[in-house]
Amino acid sequence: MSEPVGPFSVLRSAYLSGATTPVEQVERVLAGLSGRDGGPVWISTVTADDLRAHAAWLTRHRDPADLPLYGIPFAVKDNIDVAGMVTTAGCPDFAYRAAEDAPVVRRLLDAGALLVGKTNLDQFATGLTGARSPYGSCESVFGGGLVSGGSSSGSAVAVASGQVGFALGTDTAGSGRVPAALNGIVGLKPTRGLLSTAGVVPACRSLDCVSVFATDVADAVEVLHAARGVSEADPWGRALPAERASGRSPGTLRLGVPRAEGLEFFGDEGQNERFTAGVRRLSTLVAATRPVPLDDFFAAGDLLYQGPWVAERLVGLGEFLRGHPDSVLPVTRTVLETGWRYDAVDAFRGQHRLRELRARVDRLWREIDVLVVPTVGTTFTLDEIAEDPIGRNAMLGRYTQFANLLDLAAVTVPNGFTDGGQPASLTLLGPAFSDLTVARLAAALVAGGEASPAATAADALPTAARTLIAVVGRHLNGESRNGELTGRGATLVGAARTAPLYRLYRMETPDGEGLPGLVRVPPADPQGQPIEVELWSLPSAAVGELLAGVPAPLSLGWVRLHDGRDVLGFLCEAYAAGPPAVDISAAGGWRAHRQAAAGR
Repeated sequence: MSEPVGPFSVLRSAYLSGATTPVEQVERVLAGLSGRDGGPVWISTVTADDLRAHAAWLTRHRDPADLPLYGIPFAVKDNIDVAGMVTTAGCPDFAYRAAEDAPVVRRLLDAGALLVGKTNLDQFATGLTGARSPYGSCESVFGGGLVSGGSSSGSAVAVASGQVGFALGTDTAGSGRVPAALNGIVGLKPTRGLLSTAGVVPACRSLDCVSVFATDVADAVEVLHAARGVSEADPWGRALPAERASGRSPGTLRLGVPRAEGLEFFGDEGQNERFTAGVRRLSTLVAATRPVPLDDFFAAGDLLYQGPWVAERLVGLGEFLRGHPDSVLPVTRTVLETGWRYDAVDAFRGQHRLRELRARVDRLWREIDVLVVPTVGTTFTLDEIAEDPIGRNAMLGRYTQFANLLDLAAVTVPNGFTDGGQPASLTLLGPAFSDLTVARLAAALVAGGEASPAATAADALPTAARTLIAVVGRHLNGESRNGELTGRGATLVGAARTAPLYRLYRMETPDGEGLPGLVRVPPADPQGQPIEVELWSLPSAAVGELLAGVPAPLSLGWVRLHDGRDVLGFLCEAYAAGPPAVDISAAGGWRAHRQAAAGR
């Protein structure tokens, strides 16, 4: 198999430096498309010629600094439409050729991503195992016959095995989280409606979400930003309210931890131990923790398959099921046919019960900001699932199937391995539109409290109380003016690089130390270079005071980063770039220039 795609930051840096191009990356992707990792991952793929043509166009006509997902290979679950490709929803007799892209797919393509193909799934997105597909059962990338999780099985395995950088799944009962848990990757299930479900074969249309799989939280958040938006074709769409467009810092959060008596690990002591260890690490990142009961969450989750919502699956599939009963797998047909038991009275009774439960859960969000739960209480092999496909599927959904009924946002992250070698995972949940707050805490947990690419991207999301500043010279960590940041409460988020739109100059100063000046050049100027910077999180109230101390010809302005974000940073007026200032852009950064000068 070829080299895995890996995190966006690695591939993006290679594109920006010219070390590789989308054309070269596509050849690696094509060499890596295989059924060896996890079994039958793909139902269909873009033709090699079309993929090469798309990559060639991108290489010739677009700048890697201008598109947030430039050249990132991705996959979509095969219940999401792609123009010109067949959508099967895991059922060959149901298949149709899509006339246009689903809005989420179109937005990702417009952001520069490279579509590789469509992935396997539990038929009609009904199941959490990855073992309910006529195209074959996906195994977890960890092997040993471990189920991959479903229904977004192929999407998760495609990411975990490095065949693509990210993938879209869907999530009604946990299909964007259980596969992430069983393959050791990140699963982001956004607030319902943030990602359009137009062009998605419905499971329960009032609950369905498009979800994101990636190898780290930062990448998942980046995909969320690129793909979200209200579509006229989607009556269920919701915009992210402006006041929720920034996440809160982990250190301000109150974490809800389930009471021990409310947890069920189905005899799996290893998963219990990993959850306890994960909670212990989380508790060091937040302001406070408090025990919470899960009874209302579980009661809501039970309504999904033991209440009238299972009948909602028949709205779009009932006619097909009656006309083509033999085209549907027996276990899938059994689940769907339970929907015929319910009538309108049952539907209203279920809505009333859910409203009561949601009101009680809403009151809980006044006391906590984020809730942590295990993603799965235990794991199963394909053989074990075959012995009890419905009962063990329900066990896998114990901690996931309430989320959409209660209108929650969720992020799933890896949590190590049990002593028996099984993957463990945590899911962080928050109320609707808390997506970025939950993501920031998830990124901090994965980063272990240290600055890292994942922590950088999540912490770079602005908050009402703090502002991100890009630092290029003497304010860098350890440099002579860094105290002007730390003395005002700034904290280091991590390293980054500008888009290749800048020149860096050294201006002489009386103390001989020199003053760096970052100057933006016109987009068409071939002299533009990517320059190394540091990102610092500064209390917003201190920004004005910092600006007042910045000497001319420097100022604070908007700096474009390599990933397309614009953040405040130190810039220099162009007039100061002339002699006697020295162009040090080739060094790539202030520290690199200083080190090179010291070696001469």
